[in-house]
Amino acid sequence: MARIGLIGLGTMGAALASNIAEKGFDIAVHNRTHSVTERFVAEAGDLAPRISGHETLEAFVGAIDRPRAIVLMVPAGSIVDDQIDALAPLLDEGDLIVDAGNANFHDTDRRAARAEGEPWRFLGLGVSGGEEGARHGPSMMAGGPRESWDMVEDILLAIAAKHEGEPCAGLLGPGGAGHFVKMVHNGIEYADMQMIAEVYGILRDGNGMDEDAIAAVFEGWNEGPLKSYLIEITGKVARAKDVSTGKPLLQVIVDAAGQKGTGRWTAIESQHLLTPIPAIEAAVVARNVSARRDERAAGEDVFGAAPQRFDSLDHATLERALIAGKVMCYAQGFVMIAATCEANGWDIDLPQVARLWREGCIIRSAMLDDMASALADHPGENLMRTPHFAAILKDAHAALRETVAEAARAGHPVPALGSGLFYFDSMRTARGTANMIQGQRDYFGLHGFVHADGRTDVHGPWAGNEPDPRT
Repeated sequence: MARIGLIGLGTMGAALASNIAEKGFDIAVHNRTHSVTERFVAEAGDLAPRISGHETLEAFVGAIDRPRAIVLMVPAGSIVDDQIDALAPLLDEGDLIVDAGNANFHDTDRRAARAEGEPWRFLGLGVSGGEEGARHGPSMMAGGPRESWDMVEDILLAIAAKHEGEPCAGLLGPGGAGHFVKMVHNGIEYADMQMIAEVYGILRDGNGMDEDAIAAVFEGWNEGPLKSYLIEITGKVARAKDVSTGKPLLQVIVDAAGQKGTGRWTAIESQHLLTPIPAIEAAVVARNVSARRDERAAGEDVFGAAPQRFDSLDHATLERALIAGKVMCYAQGFVMIAATCEANGWDIDLPQVARLWREGCIIRSAMLDDMASALADHPGENLMRTPHFAAILKDAHAALRETVAEAARAGHPVPALGSGLFYFDSMRTARGTANMIQGQRDYFGLHGFVHADGRTDVHGPWAGNEPDPRT
């Protein structure tokens, strides 16, 4: 009998199933198209003795030890609900469904609420790291009851990425908490990638550097404070050659970024929470703009290409700008997680989140150790104001400002870096300009405002019930 089951043998599901088998756990697998199951088992090699493939759901469920744990690795959305509906009549009391897909956390909350009225249990599991992570060690963020986590904890900790021996997997809270944190992770990922792309554009179009020279810059940065998975692979992508033409790969990749929705979900949820995450939102907008290739080409025909050559930024300045930008996008993400805890009554441990992201996930970075320590030592504080990262920003924000300014002068779009600078300047300005907005709102709509003397719902003289200061 299998210790655990898995449904969905796409890229991620097959990799995760292989990881589970490799760690010594017998696993039953099922895929809607049985030929996929047969091929997976046939190609499992030395892992095959630990894997049993099943054509029907009934045979699959019957092959798993009770209480059963079944991992769903199917596309997010209604397909998950359909799969749960198909499984539910076959499950016994105490069995567990684990949704390890890229689910919207609202859907996870809804499914968790359904499970409360069922004999079986439910656990939401955010899995990060792509195919490589799933196969060799992902970062995993769970949400659900403690007893559900306990059923599969040994397996998840065994297959997780390890940072200095510590598994990058944990239970973060109830219901959709794990998938919410995974969503924010992806939002940070969007912003980090966009900032890197903006600096790549400055090196390419501003400095006129070829791909190999750009690769060397990123390879050098990966030896310093920016050391991270995304900086590492940026160097590799820049150095890669297209097998069909022999050209640098970046020259043949179409300039239109794909997206699966998680960054957009992050931006939408931030608006519901009234939590500013401008760098992440800018990254989502930038992907949307990138998709409008015909419109961009038409604009270039009318106005000429925007980016111009300039050599006013050295590589050290660009490196420090990226450091400041990275701190900004992580800080915004952690603030958003804290905001949803307050809104939903969750108690997500922010230092734990930082520790879970240290290995296995796409945004893993050398900075995360210091982030975990800063969040633990200064609970409730915005990451950018903690002593360690405040010192970094005091040193690096001038480089970010110079980069944004010089890029703007030369026509280089830098939406994420620019939004990071906006966030930094706004969050260190005690008195901004929203008083004008409040005055305008009261003038045209009598919405009222808070007076400096503490009175609320005050109106200006245009309301007809305030003394005219001119008399």
